[in-house]
Amino acid sequence: MKLAFVIYKLNIMKQVSLFIEITRLKKPIGYMLLFWPCAWGLTLAYDFSGKYYLYFTYLLLFFFGSVLMRSAGCIVNDIFDKDYDKKVFRTKDRPIASKKISINTAVFYSCSLCLLAFIVLLNFNTFTIMLALISMPFAFTYPLMKRVTYWPQLFLGITFNYGLILGWTSINNELSLTPIIFYLGAIFWTLGYDTIYGYQDIQDDEIIGVKSTSIKFKNNPKKFVATCYLISIILFGFIGIWLEFNLFSLLILFIVFFHFFFYQIKSLDTKNEKKCLEIFKSNNFIGVLILFFIYFGRLNI
Repeated sequence: MKLAFVIYKLNIMKQVSLFIEITRLKKPIGYMLLFWPCAWGLTLAYDFSGKYYLYFTYLLLFFFGSVLMRSAGCIVNDIFDKDYDKKVFRTKDRPIASKKISINTAVFYSCSLCLLAFIVLLNFNTFTIMLALISMPFAFTYPLMKRVTYWPQLFLGITFNYGLILGWTSINNELSLTPIIFYLGAIFWTLGYDTIYGYQDIQDDEIIGVKSTSIKFKNNPKKFVATCYLISIILFGFIGIWLEFNLFSLLILFIVFFHFFFYQIKSLDTKNEKKCLEIFKSNNFIGVLILFFIYFGRLNI
């Protein structure tokens, strides 16, 4: 009896470990990059002359939603990419590719996570709920884009930053030009950092026929990434000037510019996988800085 309990416990621990692996919960950069645009949109819209209770409540809800949706997205991605993952050194041991988790179990996990995310979503207004539901088909078809276009990173940017729109509508219950322009800036940000991320697998991707901006611009990666980052800075700065943000907040945006061009681009070595991953992860810092840029700009101190 005691032996059976030990075996059962070990099996449960193994399943938990595989669940954490398939959802990438030990790699927070993914859900943080999904969360920051939500926080940006919320902060752009919130009236800080009132109480902060609703702001932090919504911030927490968006964080949970980001973790849940990113986890579900990782599972869907691994289901679609199981045959590709087997051929790529970095991904060949993923639970579905290595058959440690069955497709049926993976689908069950993904559906459960989506259900929890929907429960989180119900805390927002009807307009935000409808906009979020409309985005779902796009969010889960991203893995298919790299089979048909060299611009899957652009598609990722459109879906990954959609939370910025939801953050805005959760407060204002309507759309305007401000979040749309900021959303465009966020898309170019993602287009830049995910191109850098793609250089980790470029050799395997070219062999198996997967497309990406990393491959399309492999002969001039710094120029392409710099263009993406420059456009994002211009659009962010435009909103800051349009909304009459103070000089302190614009100084924060200059730090973002400095980080983009004097760290990420200058140190980019597309043949160094570890360096590409390090640069990619540094965008979590960018997420924080842009949040500060908006927050202190909105305070108008």
